[in-house]
Amino acid sequence: MLHIPLDLDRAGAGPLYQQLYEGLAGQIRTGAIPAGGRLPGKRTLAAELSLSVNTVDTAYQMLAAEGYVESRPRSGFVVLPFTDILPGGPANAGASPLPPPPAADPQPPVRFDLRTGGVDTALFPFRTWGRIQKELLYSAPELLAHGAPQGDAPLRRALATYLAAYRGVRCTPEQIVVGAGLEYLLGLLGPLLGGVCAVEDPGYASPRTILENSGIRCRPVPVDRGGLSVAALAESGADRCYVTPSHQFPTGVTMPAPRRAELLRWAAAGPGRRYILEDDYDSEFRFDLKPLPCLQGMAGADGPVIYLSTVSKSLAPSIRIAYMVLPAGLLPDWKDRYGAYANTVSRFEQETFCRFLEEGYFTRHLARMRNTCKARRNALVEALYGAFGRQGVRLTGLHTGLHLLLTLPDGPGEAAMTRQARAAGVRLTGLSAYYAGGAGGCPPNTVLLGYGALRPEDAPVLARTLKEAWRPTA
Repeated sequence: MLHIPLDLDRAGAGPLYQQLYEGLAGQIRTGAIPAGGRLPGKRTLAAELSLSVNTVDTAYQMLAAEGYVESRPRSGFVVLPFTDILPGGPANAGASPLPPPPAADPQPPVRFDLRTGGVDTALFPFRTWGRIQKELLYSAPELLAHGAPQGDAPLRRALATYLAAYRGVRCTPEQIVVGAGLEYLLGLLGPLLGGVCAVEDPGYASPRTILENSGIRCRPVPVDRGGLSVAALAESGADRCYVTPSHQFPTGVTMPAPRRAELLRWAAAGPGRRYILEDDYDSEFRFDLKPLPCLQGMAGADGPVIYLSTVSKSLAPSIRIAYMVLPAGLLPDWKDRYGAYANTVSRFEQETFCRFLEEGYFTRHLARMRNTCKARRNALVEALYGAFGRQGVRLTGLHTGLHLLLTLPDGPGEAAMTRQARAAGVRLTGLSAYYAGGAGGCPPNTVLLGYGALRPEDAPVLARTLKEAWRPTA
């Protein structure tokens, strides 16, 4: 029988059963109570420590649940023999302590975060969205039940109406699938489509990773001034392609109508059924020119285009509402594979967004967002030209979206520009980071400036900071 010295704090350092459990576990880990040893009987230990039998029993049961001891008939609780390999046990008694992790390089605080995913949450329509959602919580308890796998029918009807009016999408509500983010929807498309998918180079890394993780092989295809090169696409051997024609990321170019028609002809030529995945991100933020109709609208309801969009920029990233429009001929395959899946977006969020669309709040909100973001773009452009001079900096990709490209014709190199900017408290990304097939064709001295969260009054300070960081002797 073991004698177990334990000091319990009865003045309030936690429940006595917890203190007893921790004390016994600690002695087992260090080998003070050896493997094979038998713990005192519950009544014996209770009398020795002036505890109730229930307290001791609770501690013993916790030890058994954690694998420290085992209850055996006519033997009581016996310490199990695995303790010699536990951290801190006898086998590690003489081991040297692990070295501390290396200290991270000190970085100055971020004064300006110009990464392209930035959004200004202050622009969210808090009052209207909150009022609608509060009304639904009290008036629509049915939204607590399961909904349709593709998304609730009222939201899909509202989306079909909105997309037809503002993006030229031609579809029925039955073709729309709502999901929690484009990543989720792309992850479902991968096994459904299979094949080889061409991706823009430079372009988004995330869609390429998701498609590859879901079974699709991806091949980078170069982008020129008209967007994805269809000639290079034809030579790639791909039978799917992922494009951002309205505002190519990251170059900012818009695919012109002749190139769009050329891309649709590639899809129609076969062999087999080819598909175009059209990511229409940032299409709401077109400032100076009338937007071109989307590819899906040019192709028709049963054309080869899968239309994808989200509210992450127009509302907020955490409202996980994304949607896609499937070709009518692909719907039976979708339903066969995913018809039993539960929808991944809260029905309260779905119905709130539905009313936001139907009652005209969304279009008014987008108009305000466009005006605000255009003012931010103008302030940034004016400040950059003021700091560097019009001959000292080249700005492109200004007409659409929430970022632009900045090139210093005689800059120190992209890597030096990003490093020096970060040392000055400005976080941004170089263009070469978005090239998958090697950055040999990347324009030199070029970085992306995301201004979605930049206040206009901060633009002059930012521009001066960048000039000092990049041209300290000027």
